Amino acid sequence: MVFNALIFAVLIIATFWFVFKDQDIGQIFDVAKSANPWFLLLGVFFMLMYFAMEAINIKSILKSFGEKLSFWKSYKFTMIGFFFAAITPSATGGQPLEVYYMAKEKIPAAHGALALLVQVCGIQISTMLLGTISMVLNTNLLTGPVLWLSIFGFVINGIALAALLVCIFNNKLTRNLVNGFMSFLKHIGFKKIENKREKVGQSLDQYAEGAKYMKTHKKEFLMAIFRVFIQFCFYFSVPYCIYRAFGLEGMSFFEIFALQAILFMATSALPLPGAIGASESVFLNLFGLAFGAELLPSAMLLNRGVTFYLFVLVTLFVVFFNIVRIKNTKK
Repeated sequence: MVFNALIFAVLIIATFWFVFKDQDIGQIFDVAKSANPWFLLLGVFFMLMYFAMEAINIKSILKSFGEKLSFWKSYKFTMIGFFFAAITPSATGGQPLEVYYMAKEKIPAAHGALALLVQVCGIQISTMLLGTISMVLNTNLLTGPVLWLSIFGFVINGIALAALLVCIFNNKLTRNLVNGFMSFLKHIGFKKIENKREKVGQSLDQYAEGAKYMKTHKKEFLMAIFRVFIQFCFYFSVPYCIYRAFGLEGMSFFEIFALQAILFMATSALPLPGAIGASESVFLNLFGLAFGAELLPSAMLLNRGVTFYLFVLVTLFVVFFNIVRIKNTKK
């Protein structure tokens, strides 16, 4: 956690130096202060609803396993996951740490992992669906680096979704591919392959359980996917709150929503903690027509502040107090 937090801090400093090195920082903050606070609070509310939808999802899926979990505990796990996802490359640390802290609350790791596997399915489907539709409807805005990043995000997220579905629904094929690859690594001299094979086998067992769950709980699975879709609709709505906070009305809600969907798909596949640097740069390239040159840096600052930096601080406190509570419980 400390190591990743240090890298996270360095990336933030480097990003803001690169973005604002030729800007008047005082003017940017003055413009940001002029934004309507009620619309900013609406953006914060949308983010709280973003967490709430995931919390409802996890609670509902675990309930189908017979696990009793309050909404607020589920909300806590969601915020813990957000923090660790924010400080690790490609958000790889979020879900494992959620499972870890669920286990601390006497929720079996297998059940916690399966609940989050369903959540991951929903995230990939929602990202691809909303991002692809938005790209098709806004091809005129995809130029230069943004075009290539959007294509890269589309390809990587598409591959990830396809691989996820193959792992879940064709476990036999996946095992054969994994065993063949492991045998190849062993043949060329890699050591401790059998240990790795065992760990990968355990992961594939979880995917197999995921397939069983989706087949036997079809209604719950489809509802979970729908809830993730609504969750990301809240998230993609935040930039419109920033847009209206500056008193702008030229673009519709759906146009601003689509820009954020493209931004997310373009940057979510990059191996950077919280997509730091990439999200800021792509925002400045994508939202120029919406905010104009004068408001754009301040709009980027407020948008990332509401959707990311504010909640990294909030969830850091959640993680800290949860660690303290666990230690006190042990004592």
